[in-house]
Amino acid sequence: MYDIKEIKEAYSVEEAAKLLNEDPELKIIAGGTDVLVKLREGSIESPKLLSIHLIDELSQISIDEEGSIEIGAMATFTHIADNPIIKENIYQLGKAVLTAGGPQLRNAATIGGNVCNAAPSADSAPMLFCLDALVNIVSAEGERTMPITDFYIGLGQVDLKPNEFVKSFTIKKENYEGYSGKYFKYAMRNAMDIATSSCATMVKVDDEGKIEKIKACYGVASTVPVRVYKAEEEFIGKKLDDENITAFAKLALEELSPRNSWRASKALRTQILYEICRRNLKESLEEYKGEDDED
Repeated sequence: MYDIKEIKEAYSVEEAAKLLNEDPELKIIAGGTDVLVKLREGSIESPKLLSIHLIDELSQISIDEEGSIEIGAMATFTHIADNPIIKENIYQLGKAVLTAGGPQLRNAATIGGNVCNAAPSADSAPMLFCLDALVNIVSAEGERTMPITDFYIGLGQVDLKPNEFVKSFTIKKENYEGYSGKYFKYAMRNAMDIATSSCATMVKVDDEGKIEKIKACYGVASTVPVRVYKAEEEFIGKKLDDENITAFAKLALEELSPRNSWRASKALRTQILYEICRRNLKESLEEYKGEDDED
């Protein structure tokens, strides 16, 4: 039996913000897939919980007239993967979250919880980094928005005050339109295992096959997800071909700092990160070649 001191239920964003402001010791529980694990492990003891799972607004996925997509923090991985807005515009995020656990976990796990848990192995984070997602944060004092790249501040740490919680994520049209996006997760088991290493990539090419924009973000390559901005800048204007894909994957390694652990050695992780980046970009290259053949 879990040792829970108190649990409260909020029925609106405003009520949740008010309750958190009155008692900053309250911990948000959404799908519960992370909080309950921590309770079982004993990493948190006798918590006071605030459930937000009945706040319908937090589960919504919408797109505005300018093409900006908003994903509520309570949207489950299953809901994200099945949503037509996601499928039509940012299918790569839907595919990424489908790699997390099994159906039962995906039915309960929320994108807000996955991000706020701040585990380097989180399956939604690398693609959200590549999509330059904005994190919308709310409290009784108002709202603030920040890039997800700034939201992560350390292992298991995000930039949230005790009286704040994540309301939603915003992805602007210019950060997804025209891109080919891929996510690959390497795990010791194919089913229901956390990532040993992971990589998300997005690339956009012009009519001549030259790179207009390339993005790559790695999971379990440091204490937080890592965008390789130096490598990305270096390859703008270069042709997307096998030679440059290999060169990009090699250069990106200079910005990573994978560690030794019982799951994998640093050397193995480094090799995996190199290979899965190449794999992603090669798939995007084939995707673009297929479009050219159709033309």
